[in-house]
Amino acid sequence: MFSAYVLRSGLTNFVGKTSLKQATVLFSKPNIYSLTSRQLTNQTRGSLTRRATRSRSLKEIAMAPAGEGAFSLGKGLVLGASGLGLGALCFYGLGFASEPGAIDRSVMWPEYVKDRIRTTYMYFGGSIMLTAASAMACFRSPVIMKAVMGNSWVVILGSIAAMIGTGMIVRSIPYQPGVGSKQAAWALHSAVIGAVVAPLCFLGGPLLLRAAVYTAGIVGGLSTVAVCAPSEKFLNMGGPLAIGFGAVFAASLGSMFLPPTTALGAGLYSVALYGGLVLFSAFLLYDTQKIVHAAEVHSPYSARPFDPVNASISIYMDTINIFVRIASILAGGNRKR
Repeated sequence: MFSAYVLRSGLTNFVGKTSLKQATVLFSKPNIYSLTSRQLTNQTRGSLTRRATRSRSLKEIAMAPAGEGAFSLGKGLVLGASGLGLGALCFYGLGFASEPGAIDRSVMWPEYVKDRIRTTYMYFGGSIMLTAASAMACFRSPVIMKAVMGNSWVVILGSIAAMIGTGMIVRSIPYQPGVGSKQAAWALHSAVIGAVVAPLCFLGGPLLLRAAVYTAGIVGGLSTVAVCAPSEKFLNMGGPLAIGFGAVFAASLGSMFLPPTTALGAGLYSVALYGGLVLFSAFLLYDTQKIVHAAEVHSPYSARPFDPVNASISIYMDTINIFVRIASILAGGNRKR
């Protein structure tokens, strides 16, 4: 029931991609009570299935017991994307790009550009800490855990509404430095995300710590690639990313109705899990360069100041989605052992 806070700032002018990212967090959340379902798919089929000679219908094929094919393809996709990311890190990090990146231009940035980027990442770090604190506090409350772990549509829709609603409130309030209504809404939004992901605590502290370390490595590496690459390199990926996001979101919805023990359900789950991990990693590249570009071009004389809170939400939701999927993958691997 953990899919994703999919509300991004791009599909529409206001609710946009960031809202849908919030929704994906919810749909991608690992089901604590059915993590062994993938192991059940490896059992041998009975002799009656072997003796069947008639051609199967499309429904029979889709609902047949799942094999390891769908998950193997997903793992291969992640491995391929990892190799590509490491190659890009070496290529751009060693300065082989034909055009200068943000890290090269940073020596000529005025102080206000550096301050904008610094403040954005301070809010990003604050969001992560507030989310972790909220998740731990909610995990210790039986009342809250009973509410967020319910499987009814009331709970699902209520969680999505809370994530999207608080995100919209944050974005709608004009930014002012210091502590004010926008900062209070930002803290509330981070706390709501923490409550939604709190059931991940059932996976255990050691596993979540590993997931956090892996997530930090991925986010750090991709952020380095984004700032070393030419400034327009990843800003042109908006269209393909939107298409991929639609596919992952649809797969996340479909996996809620089809068990992963079936061929179709396993395929949808693999797309939502492994495809989502690759997709949100690509979104992190896009959003990082978008933040740097906005910090550079936003006029210091504009009537509406640069908003580091709104800028931080995109990379914050990318990170949450990456963490949830890594935790799910690690949990599945532990169950196999």
